[in-house]
Amino acid sequence: MNGLAVIAGLSSKFPFLPKTPKQSGPGPFRRFKPWRPNPWRPNLLDAGPGPHLGWSGSLELRLATRKSEIRKAQKLRYKVFFEEGGAAADGAAALIRRDICPFDKVCDHLLVIDHAARNRFGKVKPKVVGAYRLLRQDVAQKNFGFYSAQEFDIGPLLARHPNSRFLELGRSCVLADYRGKKTIEMLWRGIWTYVKHYRIDAMIGCASLEGTDPEKLASQLSFLFHHAQATPEWLVSPLPKRFVPMNRLEQAQVDAKRALAALPPLVKGYMRVGARFGDGAVVDRQFGVTDVFVVMPINEIEGRYIEYFGSPDDLARRAA
Repeated sequence: MNGLAVIAGLSSKFPFLPKTPKQSGPGPFRRFKPWRPNPWRPNLLDAGPGPHLGWSGSLELRLATRKSEIRKAQKLRYKVFFEEGGAAADGAAALIRRDICPFDKVCDHLLVIDHAARNRFGKVKPKVVGAYRLLRQDVAQKNFGFYSAQEFDIGPLLARHPNSRFLELGRSCVLADYRGKKTIEMLWRGIWTYVKHYRIDAMIGCASLEGTDPEKLASQLSFLFHHAQATPEWLVSPLPKRFVPMNRLEQAQVDAKRALAALPPLVKGYMRVGARFGDGAVVDRQFGVTDVFVVMPINEIEGRYIEYFGSPDDLARRAA
């Protein structure tokens, strides 16, 4: 990762998905009725899916429509990535205590806000407690490109799928006190609503394994190489100068059960909904992680995804 931004795409520090699909009723999540967008955010089209996407108790799921909301997401990211994760902030970020990134200006920001949160004086003050950054291909191509292209050679992937719509997921984080299933599921319901509205064909991004010594990560990297590598049409490799082999052990040498258990929760969560991974990793010594590329073709994961979260139409019926 270069100095433009902080931690690549998909953070791997948080509990993620339930191990088995929920068998109970629809739960307390409810969606809002359709809304007309705020013109401040040009990415939210006239038929956009937000900003208000639903509630669960005091938690609101929404897309950011104001600069102040994005600044709150940046503050959350700073707390999680720098204060908790130990990433090294540059002077500007350390001064203002926000994870600042040029890509924030062109991305949509999915937020979970706790409207019952209290400040240090005990006064109720809504707080951003979860965030995801969403970058559609059409927006990326008009601006900086995809964030993950700083580490991975994604050009061939896009060329193989000229008629597909890609969505890059990034900067996922949840405040420590909210790192339960409820907050994560709200974020992923929001992502799915966004995916279906914009008719996304594939989600992409980066996931991080903690540590910068590939030999110490040999079991996990080799497991992903042998058991979860993308098919050739979806395969992505790192930029040549950053390529680190993942095939460090022969398949027979990998204890699949132990390797799977050692993977970060987010990576295992993606695997449960059918995600696949690239060929080659990238070591980011500045942030103490090793990144792998994740690809999730919608037609391959849709069934599993709906098992966990339900479709947007299901959510609408539940709210009726």
